[in-house]
Amino acid sequence: MARDLDDRVFRFSCRVVDLFELLNKQGGAARVVGYQLLNAGTSVGSNYEEAGAGQTKADFIAKLSIARKEAKESLYWLRLVAAKQMLDPALVVEDISEARQLTAILRSIIEKARQSPTRG
Repeated sequence: MARDLDDRVFRFSCRVVDLFELLNKQGGAARVVGYQLLNAGTSVGSNYEEAGAGQTKADFIAKLSIARKEAKESLYWLRLVAAKQMLDPALVVEDISEARQLTAILRSIIEKARQSPTRG
């Protein structure tokens, strides 16, 4: 897996933590959504990191699949934040784009790994 992707996934997690702090200050539904986003968004990075240390091809694919699932869930929560204006939608537009891109990148890596005779 590319070093650039390592950095992107880590920066995404950092950004999710920052957004959580902002949502938490809003209280109410924004706080609850913030916790959901925090869980999903930081899980993208942790599962991506675990995949890199996967002991088998199946383990590698399973962890990346979880990371992809969590990226898709993060996208949902980010879209909800924007749609309900829990934060200024302009504040999360780049995060929405990044969640979509990470989902696509992880899907591509998973597909290549499945087709590869080695770990991928």
